[in-house]
Amino acid sequence: MRQRFGPTAVEPAAPLWWGGIGLRVVTWLFALGAVVVHDRDYARPALAWVVLGCMAVWTVLTGLVYSREALRWRWRWFVVLDVVVVCGLMLTSPLILSPEQLANVDPLITTVWVAGVPVVAGTRFGGYGGMAAGLVVGAATAVARQAFTLDVARDGVLLVATGLLIGMSATTARKSAAALAEAWRKEAATAERERLARSIHDNVLQVLARVRRRGAEVGGEAAELAELAGEQEIALRALVTTEPSTTGAGETDLRAALQLLASSKVQVAAPADDVLLPARVTAELVAVVREALSNTAKHAPGAKAWVLLENLADEVVVTVRDDGPGIPEGRLAEAEARGQLGVARSMKGRVLELGGSISLETAPERGTEWEVRVPKAGRKR
Repeated sequence: MRQRFGPTAVEPAAPLWWGGIGLRVVTWLFALGAVVVHDRDYARPALAWVVLGCMAVWTVLTGLVYSREALRWRWRWFVVLDVVVVCGLMLTSPLILSPEQLANVDPLITTVWVAGVPVVAGTRFGGYGGMAAGLVVGAATAVARQAFTLDVARDGVLLVATGLLIGMSATTARKSAAALAEAWRKEAATAERERLARSIHDNVLQVLARVRRRGAEVGGEAAELAELAGEQEIALRALVTTEPSTTGAGETDLRAALQLLASSKVQVAAPADDVLLPARVTAELVAVVREALSNTAKHAPGAKAWVLLENLADEVVVTVRDDGPGIPEGRLAEAEARGQLGVARSMKGRVLELGGSISLETAPERGTEWEVRVPKAGRKR
């Protein structure tokens, strides 16, 4: 799951970045000690101190970049450049070390300082990125050693494992932060809806309920007003108790969106948990259900309708049924032949575009039932 963070959002994996900075400082101090110890044995001691100075400058520069709070400042290209620079400095070792030092497997000029690269690459790119950086540094180590030995293979395995573990930790931290932020958002939204529901219940809903009761008692035109008040009462209750939420991945809750269609003549049955789908899929399915309910209201004004949502493993199933007079056999084909393509375009076309299927069961005096099946991915099959 890919997460996006705004310009001022704090990076959830910030402790790993700081760990990488600290590791690089400590390992540079180790490299300094190694240069002091082996200075007289180097073939080019002056070059060794120049490279050590470049390592110090690069340590400071990367520390300034990686210490920024927002992830957007830890540029991808800079991390890649970090890998290149570190490997380039390490590849100067054959020019600095004497043939005897290379033969005796003395430390390279960069020593363990290169271990910081898989750490930052894994933190930025995840497990695969950390592994890739470890492989690159391991290969550069073999080139600098001018031989592939057991020690080189061991160092390569450790570098790859370090990048993998740090990358997995960074990915887990970001996923956990995203889940926690979503939970806080839902909790805040729920608290706000409850506050609005209490306020509306004490005022608007009580008035609508009173109008509905009194209108039904009086009858006549007042009964029509009572029916309208009842419709608005149901719609308003659904609005303040339902949250059509959107996740950071661009998914929306189909269950909540369908519950907003409930009225005195339409009952909605759905699972207790969210049914998250891509926003486009949710919008298209709601449009299909609206069209089915609109047909019921148009051709069977007094009929009641039921909307059933089922959340299966690989697909969602939406069923819209009414107790109207049903559709006479051949009526849809006749309407399509006359150019009345509402059902074909508004319902069948939308469902087929989502890679799903739609079926109709109807008979005179037996009502109408539409069943829509759509894969959760929302892609064409």
